[in-house]
Amino acid sequence: MRRLVPVLLAALLVSGCGTAGFTGLYNAPLPGGAELGPNPYQVTAHFADVLDLVPQSSVKVNDVAVGRVERIELSPDNTTALVHMAVNGDVRLPANAGAQLRQSSLLGEKFVELAAPAGAAEGALSDGAVIPLERTNRNPQVEEVLGALSMLLNGGGVAQLQDIVRELNGAFTGNEAEIRLLLGNLNETVTRLDGQKENITRAIDGINRLSSTLRGQTDQIAGAIDGLGPGLRTLEEQRGQLVTMLQSLDQLSGVAVQTVNRSKDDMVADLHALAPTLQKLAETGDALPDAIAYLATYPFPEYVMKPLKGDFVNADVRFDLDLSTIMENLTRSSGPLIPIPGLSDAGQPGLRPPPPVPALPPLPIPAPPSGPVVPPIQLGGR
Repeated sequence: MRRLVPVLLAALLVSGCGTAGFTGLYNAPLPGGAELGPNPYQVTAHFADVLDLVPQSSVKVNDVAVGRVERIELSPDNTTALVHMAVNGDVRLPANAGAQLRQSSLLGEKFVELAAPAGAAEGALSDGAVIPLERTNRNPQVEEVLGALSMLLNGGGVAQLQDIVRELNGAFTGNEAEIRLLLGNLNETVTRLDGQKENITRAIDGINRLSSTLRGQTDQIAGAIDGLGPGLRTLEEQRGQLVTMLQSLDQLSGVAVQTVNRSKDDMVADLHALAPTLQKLAETGDALPDAIAYLATYPFPEYVMKPLKGDFVNADVRFDLDLSTIMENLTRSSGPLIPIPGLSDAGQPGLRPPPPVPALPPLPIPAPPSGPVVPPIQLGGR
């Protein structure tokens, strides 16, 4: 009976090769694999490196097996590896889903993890979908981690940790009080900065707005800076003249100071000499304003103008200097153009002598009103 079992297995294998063809053990489904269901769909992912991933490896979503890797091949441009996967038709993933090559345990098998994107989902992953290289990745291998750790321990700075600890101990030993004070000051500083964080944030925002404004006015600032060049060159050319001018101003200020110092006594004496005049002006009181008012209305004081009534007071006189009108008036005059001695309008026929002009009465000049006497002004000096 034991001899019949190998014979039957060999017969089955030979019959299978003769009928359907044998393509290798990779096509044989493994026990305990993912259930693909009646309508699985195909997904292809581009990987930069598939490590030791093999066909029939699991395809998982949230650590649940939902498919398997069917085959792995090189891309037509020989730059990436194409991983063809079959996924259960009941699994729904967005069209922008990503694929990551992971490992089940430290020394476990490799599998492909399909996951939705961190951002917004778009569409649905369907049959024939392709996941590009920018949405695929892989986890670091144990060999890589151990190699990096070996480089750190052998050629890194771990050997200097003892020196660092020894130097820190030497620096801290005997300085505990100063270090404690320093830590207290640092704590207070950090506390104050934390209390002013809103103002600091506001200041940073203001600087940000200022920088944005300056960035928007880059052309104007560049034009202003370029325009400063000719002015600076002109100042450079006239530097000697400017220095000479400043030196002259320094000499002028020295001379002015000396002049003021030397004329100080004379100025004080002049002010003392003005004291009697100013005192007399103060003693005049209201008489000085009245006299000034009389000068403005000379020879008729303002007191005399009030009782006068007539057509010639406060009258407006206009002089017409039109030569044609003047000549016409002169030709119409009955008297001579030029007065002749001994001949007047009274000696001409047909003219009546002018009436006699009465003499004007003398104008009364009012006396200045009396007022309070202003005390004399005292001037002092050194």
